[in-house]
Amino acid sequence: MDIVPEAREEGDMPASRWSSLRRTWRLHRRRIVLAVVGLVLLPYALIALYLIDFIRPVSTLMLRDLVLLRGYDRQWVEFDQIAPVLVQSVMMSEDGQFCIHDGVDWGQMRGVVEDALEGESTRGASTIPMQTVKNLFLWNGRSFVRKAMELPLAIVADFVWSKRRMMEIYLNVAEWGDGIYGIEAAARHHFGVSAAKLSRRQAALLAVSLPNPKERNAGKPGRGLKRLASLIERRASRSGGYITCLYD
Repeated sequence: MDIVPEAREEGDMPASRWSSLRRTWRLHRRRIVLAVVGLVLLPYALIALYLIDFIRPVSTLMLRDLVLLRGYDRQWVEFDQIAPVLVQSVMMSEDGQFCIHDGVDWGQMRGVVEDALEGESTRGASTIPMQTVKNLFLWNGRSFVRKAMELPLAIVADFVWSKRRMMEIYLNVAEWGDGIYGIEAAARHHFGVSAAKLSRRQAALLAVSLPNPKERNAGKPGRGLKRLASLIERRASRSGGYITCLYD
């Protein structure tokens, strides 16, 4: 009797083919994992690189504007070329504990978590280091994923950079309007002066516009913005004890 080999079903695949596909998938999976790990670690490497004074970092929003062919206005200025009244105003408006925390204001953060757990509306608890690393490496918008990435980056940046370097980078990458980045471009755009020549009032207006610079126009402030600026102006005038890490 002749033995006829059993016909292979159309959907069957040789074992060697399956083995090849598994090897290919493992290779691609390894590459994907390495790429993800590389993206996660890249900001930490850049934090070390940005320790060098002559390197002038750009933000993710600036990179976006370049990719979209919009362009942007940013003129880097050294820390000593920025009016102290602007630095004082920004600290009093954004992060009064800047000189004493380690990148994260844990007291404020604890309050935000407690409010969230109780179902209450949460207040902002972002420090200047947190805002700086967000501007440099992450994206806008609220999300737990971004916040989870932001916290360790802020702690590492605060440990690696001096407080002066941190403030210098922050003030040179912060957004102050459509395509307006950094304090020099902001001062010239809104008031027609350099960052070194800002008055106390102008500095306060720029500081209080930072949370939402596209709706809060420092050069054309509304009544509410003027009230906030007056408050920050008074606080800045009494901020000597808060800025000892920046000025001897």
